[in-house]
Amino acid sequence: MQIRISWPAGSITASLDASTPTVQALAKALPLASTASTWGEEVYFDTGVSVSRETDARQVVEPGTVAFWTEGNALALPYGPTPISHDGECRLASPCNILGGLDGDAGLLATVRAGDPIRLELVED
Repeated sequence: MQIRISWPAGSITASLDASTPTVQALAKALPLASTASTWGEEVYFDTGVSVSRETDARQVVEPGTVAFWTEGNALALPYGPTPISHDGECRLASPCNILGGLDGDAGLLATVRAGDPIRLELVED
């Protein structure tokens, strides 16, 4: 499954694993609009979707991972270090469900500003 994430300065697509319960719940909520927040080199935003933490949730991920922060009902998109990272890693606030990965350069997320409107939609084949 592919989604598009758009904000005033750009957009990027992401490929998600449609077999996970979190992706299935998120897909039902699309399209959705939210407001961006930033935390170091991570963009996150509320989705209005509430799910449980999955057994393979991780806190340290690769840049460009699409993660779901269950405590905040938010999509978390790390592209570099956060305030709690060690040695340049992408460390999320807590273990997050892993949904997939961004297609292309995750560094594009550096153009997202806190307070920017964010739109998330399904990319039709």
